[in-house]
Amino acid sequence: MKKYFAEFIGTFTLVLFGTGIAVVSGGNLVATALAFGLAIVASAYAIGNISGCHVNPAVSLAMLITGKISIKEFCGYVVSQVLGAFAGTALLSLIIDNTSIVTASLGANGYGILSATEISLLGAAITEIVLTFIFVYTILGVTNDESKSNIAGLVIGLTLAFVHLLGIRLTGTSVNPARSLSPAVFAGGDALCQVWVFILFPLLGATLAAFVYKYLNEKPQAAKRGRK
Repeated sequence: MKKYFAEFIGTFTLVLFGTGIAVVSGGNLVATALAFGLAIVASAYAIGNISGCHVNPAVSLAMLITGKISIKEFCGYVVSQVLGAFAGTALLSLIIDNTSIVTASLGANGYGILSATEISLLGAAITEIVLTFIFVYTILGVTNDESKSNIAGLVIGLTLAFVHLLGIRLTGTSVNPARSLSPAVFAGGDALCQVWVFILFPLLGATLAAFVYKYLNEKPQAAKRGRK
């Protein structure tokens, strides 16, 4: 149960600070990107040795596909992540309600009229697939090399900030279904109608990353036996 509670805390932190800074900064590109990235860095070093610090159903799906976790663990991770995301958005909503800030989105993702650049549905789908692919592939690579364990959290956090710099003005950058679901539910309306895009396509991007990683990086069993 400790790893699931750790995932709850990590996702809560990511959503509260990531979407929170997006809201209070008026969607400032650099501030928001750094907020998400630094939240991952902090969580990685705080809970990484407990749960692996997935804090993202897309990451957990990739770990399932590559055999790092079981189906039972995957279900536990996802439930914990979604609950943590909702707790983060609920607290953010409470805080915002006690300020003069006027917002209805609470950091929700979107395309069309909900996008700063009015990106199309196709554009949003491509953006989320590509950004999630890059993010998840990086995670799989850096966490599979023990020599990089000391810097893994920093690399992952910087990569999340990196993909946000491109995605913020396009879709708001999801790459994380739990992070997208909770603000959409709280915002309702068009944000809730569009949230399926930010659940489906990050999961698809993570799936592609996992299979590409298995193809490019994992050594065939025959080769492993031959070296013994």
